[in-house]
Amino acid sequence: MGQACFEARRAGDAIAQLTDVGAAVPAQSDGRVTVFSDRTGMVKAARLLLSSVTKVLVLADRIVIKQIITSRNKVLVTLDHLERVSTFQEFVQIFSQFGNEMVEFAHLTGDRQNDLKDEKKKARMAAARAVLEKCTMMLLTASKTCLRHPDCESAKINKDAVFQRMRCALEQVIEIVTEARSCGESKILPTSICNGIKDFKSSVESLRGNLYSLPPQSMGSQLEALVERTEDFTDSAYTSHEQRQAILGLCQLVRQDTQQLVHAWMEAQSVQAKDATEEMEMGILKTCQSVCDLRRELHKVAVSRASDLLKVHGEQLPLRALKASGAEGNLEAVTEYARKLTEQKEQLVETCRLLCHVSGTEPLEITCIHAEETFHVIGPQIISAAQTLALHPSSKIAKENLEVFCEAWDSQLCDMALLLREINDVFEGRRGDKRTYLSLPRPGKHSANLKSAKAVKLDAEEQMSMAKLGLELRLLSSDVDSEMDKWEDQEHDIVRQSQSMASMAYNMYLFTRGEGLLKTTLDLFHQGEVLSEEGLQLCSSLHTFSTQLVDEEKALVTAEMEKLLALCQQLQMGAKTPVQGKTATFLKVDSSIQTTRGVMAVLLSLLPLCNKLNRKYKSERSSLGSPQGWKERQDASTPVKDDSAINGKNTNGFGVKPLDQHMAGLNLLESK
Repeated sequence: MGQACFEARRAGDAIAQLTDVGAAVPAQSDGRVTVFSDRTGMVKAARLLLSSVTKVLVLADRIVIKQIITSRNKVLVTLDHLERVSTFQEFVQIFSQFGNEMVEFAHLTGDRQNDLKDEKKKARMAAARAVLEKCTMMLLTASKTCLRHPDCESAKINKDAVFQRMRCALEQVIEIVTEARSCGESKILPTSICNGIKDFKSSVESLRGNLYSLPPQSMGSQLEALVERTEDFTDSAYTSHEQRQAILGLCQLVRQDTQQLVHAWMEAQSVQAKDATEEMEMGILKTCQSVCDLRRELHKVAVSRASDLLKVHGEQLPLRALKASGAEGNLEAVTEYARKLTEQKEQLVETCRLLCHVSGTEPLEITCIHAEETFHVIGPQIISAAQTLALHPSSKIAKENLEVFCEAWDSQLCDMALLLREINDVFEGRRGDKRTYLSLPRPGKHSANLKSAKAVKLDAEEQMSMAKLGLELRLLSSDVDSEMDKWEDQEHDIVRQSQSMASMAYNMYLFTRGEGLLKTTLDLFHQGEVLSEEGLQLCSSLHTFSTQLVDEEKALVTAEMEKLLALCQQLQMGAKTPVQGKTATFLKVDSSIQTTRGVMAVLLSLLPLCNKLNRKYKSERSSLGSPQGWKERQDASTPVKDDSAINGKNTNGFGVKPLDQHMAGLNLLESK
């Protein structure tokens, strides 16, 4: 590394000398200055600079990989020691060491994840790190339970499953950073229906450019392979009769359109046509349309199934029953509720498989597979933990252990709700469309604030402690997006300003993950200040909007507007308040994110309310002729209200309980 850096410096010095205008000598003939007099030397120096910088980058990459492998090996050794301990004192000592090693590993892998350019690898790395993060707390309670009850078989099964999952996640991280291909990699991305449809459409549309690019029979076999994958939907016991018939009908329609296309294609080939005939062009359009209709129907089935399951499972009835029956020592009841939880698990696993088919991107496919595996593993772990509690109903550690696994289940349900939102965003073309707004600090603006503080990044420890708050902000900004999509007038001032605020809130969420364009805390604080300014502009628009409403409706809008005004002023003052020191800076970050979350919650209340009132205003104006006529002739009917919006209640659209009930125990350092 030192030699490579020396070569790079030498090459840079050579280029500096060769391009030094002050040292150039005017030519005798025309008096012009010749800067690049030594062209050969310049080429050699440039090549040396490129090769030496490349060598530095390659060496640095190897060093990082070696650091991650070394850290993984240390974790594995300590993990083996933890698995064999026989006393609490020994366990406490080794677990303390294990916690330090896991923090180091989390730092290294977090930096590596941010550096990865391949989105598939980044998604796989995120999934593996999530497993390690959540399993650390499980390992603590499962090991303590096993030590407390060494003769309990269910406690041993529970503990062994945690250790096995952590080892698999550690190996997956190493596979990603070393780009190794194991036997398990082939199952990472099974061919999804969405990918099959994309490939099939590409084959069909390629006929326009070359009639002889494919043999006619290949299209039929490609279609049959695609239709075969829809059996995951049609063979499911949870697919309704109407949905099954709709899918089968669309599959048959695609077959018919494809057969007509192939027939027209073969006729064109028989007459040695050079371009697609009119009949072929019609066949291509009809086939592409019918296969798109099939994809739309499959997406609707998968998403509706997932939404319904999240609403039902958000009530946590089997989990509550398992906790209660375990605490009572009722093994028969535990067995009965375990059967119900197993049925729920199978439904969720199958639904994740269906979502994988329609997810639309490979990173989301990987996330679906991770969710499927998580439900598949945690379900039996909850049951073994409940059995242990039923055998030892007075054991506090057995009760705590069951609680930890139930929280992990709740957390995965919450992650699934977010995954569902992202899949919908991709399908509806919203992914990335509304995330372009960003206002970063510029020279001369907010200079006093920028010079008084140091620009720092959140480290991995701080990112993990912000995970819950950041995810809440992400869900709220997604909800705000959904509400804005319901407005007919997308150019309305309220919609445009809300969109800017939601986009900035999303940038702040990305900052909590160490991603996005906000790189330092100063970027975050400036973004919060700009968001507050946009919020104050929105308050002005809301005031103008409220002047055309009747008194009761105006009072509703004004009440929410005052909440927004107070939060924006709070965010603005907080962003301008100078702080010094790491702890104070982190507290300011936490406060900024929390206040932004409050702003998004108020927006979520305002948007549906204003949308309804705006539609009503337009309807009355068109029928009565003027806004004044509407106000004068307003009858005594019930004012337009949206209880969930007015009360600020947010169930993120799927009946999932608030995140603070789902994400306890996720902080890696807390588990230490």
